[in-house]
Amino acid sequence: MGGQVVTAVPWTAERVAGLAPDPASEKAGRALATPAKWSGAGVSDEAIWGFCQGSGKKPYQTCVELAEPAFRCSCPSRKFPCKHALGLLLMWAAGRIDAADPPEWVHTWLAERADRARKAEKRAEAAGPKDEEAAAKRAEGRAARVEGGVAELKVWLTDRVGAGFAGFDRSGSEELRTVAARMVDAQASGLAGGLRRAAGIVGRRDWPDALLAELSLLFLLADAAGRLNELPPGLAETVRTRLGFSVETARVLKSGERVADDWLITGAADEENDRLLTRRTWLRGRRTGRDALVLSFAPPGRPLDASLPPGHLLTAELAFYPGAAPLRALVAERGIPLPAPTAAGGSIEQALAAYARAMAADPWLERWPVLLSEVTPAEHGTGWCLSEKDGTALPLVPYAFPWSLLALSAGAPLTVAAEWSPAGLRPLTCWHENRAVRL
Repeated sequence: MGGQVVTAVPWTAERVAGLAPDPASEKAGRALATPAKWSGAGVSDEAIWGFCQGSGKKPYQTCVELAEPAFRCSCPSRKFPCKHALGLLLMWAAGRIDAADPPEWVHTWLAERADRARKAEKRAEAAGPKDEEAAAKRAEGRAARVEGGVAELKVWLTDRVGAGFAGFDRSGSEELRTVAARMVDAQASGLAGGLRRAAGIVGRRDWPDALLAELSLLFLLADAAGRLNELPPGLAETVRTRLGFSVETARVLKSGERVADDWLITGAADEENDRLLTRRTWLRGRRTGRDALVLSFAPPGRPLDASLPPGHLLTAELAFYPGAAPLRALVAERGIPLPAPTAAGGSIEQALAAYARAMAADPWLERWPVLLSEVTPAEHGTGWCLSEKDGTALPLVPYAFPWSLLALSAGAPLTVAAEWSPAGLRPLTCWHENRAVRL
């Protein structure tokens, strides 16, 4: 392994750990991050590779394409990335792999991936007028079904709220799920999701107030859906999105608002719903102060997009989805993410003011990113909060136990990135001793 210069900047151990599909894989990967386990390891500007000796006679052939990233290993594991890929990346992060020319098997794999990408682009370009005409007919049919579902929901909501919620704690959840199923049939997935959330509220503490708030937002959405032609274009796009209509990626890249900036990747949150993994990655422009949300999806056991590591700075141009308060975006053009040892946040007052402006434009907003400086974790009643020196505080979500924050803070203020929702703050990242720590 020679000492030639490589253009790929070594990742941090925190970034590699963020790729692990579960804690057990991360632990196993760390155990493999030693040169004694590897042979033929090397790194170029495109990939990193090596052979890891396992229990068999033949070592496992492991390779990672760094741009996406993508993983390949000859081991039988169904996890992506596997422990061998994690160990290889952790060894690189520790500076234990030198630059080298990729061997033939790495060249072949990279070429195969590039060839598949080119073929996919050609297939997309080859879609002719017939495909567009068929898509238009499908869209027209769906719009009619959604319109029918919206009308049905408005009638049901009016009747149900008028009748009151007496006895609803016994049968209400089932009733709500039945109506949600009808909205699925009407292809109004956004309405169905809201009804399922409402079903989960029934029976909780103070559930009537929370249920009424959820149903009020659903009625507002259904009412707005019946007046799309009367709404301002941005608000109409927001309503369509909340109903469940998707916006094609090609349309966003072609006509979406473009914003170029140095984007601080403030945090990422993973969730599993209906056997689909979702990663919400939040960014904030250092010059524009603009917030952005990048979503990625994967089935269980498959890797989520890991090209936006929290705590890094990315020079990029984002294309924003249309809407009254555009937040979701695609990365149109990007550089290489570099570690951001510090982050400049704002006050709680500033964060709540920004949230209020966003809610005024999009009342169905579920989460909002905040970046707070000079806050300290503290007990708040029976829960926890992030508090400023003057006592101004925001509560954490009930399931957030800030042991990592408490250990890092030791009573001193920190800069913390989090998601804010009516349930409270969900901490995602903090900055401590000139490094970002994913929580």
